[in-house]
Amino acid sequence: MYKVEEVIENTSSFLELKNNNNTANARISLNEGGRLQELKFKDVFLIKDQPNFDYKVSYASSILFPFASRIQEGKYVFEEKEYQFYLNETGKNALHGLVYNQKFELISKEENTNFCAVTIAYKETKVIDGFPYTYEMYATYTLFENDISLSIKIKNTDAKTFPFTLGWHPYFLSDDISKSALSFKSDQKIEFDESLITKKVIDHKTEEEFKIEDKQLDDCFILNSDIVGFKTPSYQIEITTDQIENYLQLYTPKGFSIIAIEPMTGVSNSFNNKIGLQVLNPNESYSVTWNVKFNNN
Repeated sequence: MYKVEEVIENTSSFLELKNNNNTANARISLNEGGRLQELKFKDVFLIKDQPNFDYKVSYASSILFPFASRIQEGKYVFEEKEYQFYLNETGKNALHGLVYNQKFELISKEENTNFCAVTIAYKETKVIDGFPYTYEMYATYTLFENDISLSIKIKNTDAKTFPFTLGWHPYFLSDDISKSALSFKSDQKIEFDESLITKKVIDHKTEEEFKIEDKQLDDCFILNSDIVGFKTPSYQIEITTDQIENYLQLYTPKGFSIIAIEPMTGVSNSFNNKIGLQVLNPNESYSVTWNVKFNNN
């Protein structure tokens, strides 16, 4: 049997999803944008907060909306009107959207023999200058014996159409990141400037097995499929999505044996370069699902 427990620590609220024999565990932080703070299968941690890597810096497992990655100087034009986001990246750019630090509320939970699930929500009713729209976000986490899925639904509750991209920012642990590797299909990547703002799309054939070794990654790839694999000395995972157009950001922070494997529906500065940018009309919804499947090596 799978269970959902509501936990309060100090002033923070968490949801813990687990099965009776404790072989599948997930912990969700409601106060920090509904992020997946911990994920463990068969006593192997895939996701876990790291010492000296604060969430305010890492954005670990944050949900990225209304944009993923960066908006150059926080400025964009939509329907012939200029907008300005708050610059939360050292005063240079707008970074990772608006919901990563919002408090989510538990809407529903389901407990069954083979899985459990929670749906949490954030409902924006106040407009800001940089993004003057109201919306609702619903995130559903479903935990099984060897996998977890995250389904996001965005509903436009405003009277105006708005632009958006969506992403997810999980860091995965490795007992030796230099001996870990990824697998994905791509023949194009994004060329960044020094501020990690998209300059252009370039042709770049990625090898079938993308070895991390001594690479310092902060790269974005345009995917040709909906599957990304990650293999470490102790486990491997497969990340899949139900979307046709997919982008992958990879980041290895220096000094940590972790990697951010970030599925996204758009790229850095998408509000200006339009790569992956979508619009959502009033009363319409958009949904995406990402799934992480675990295997012991």
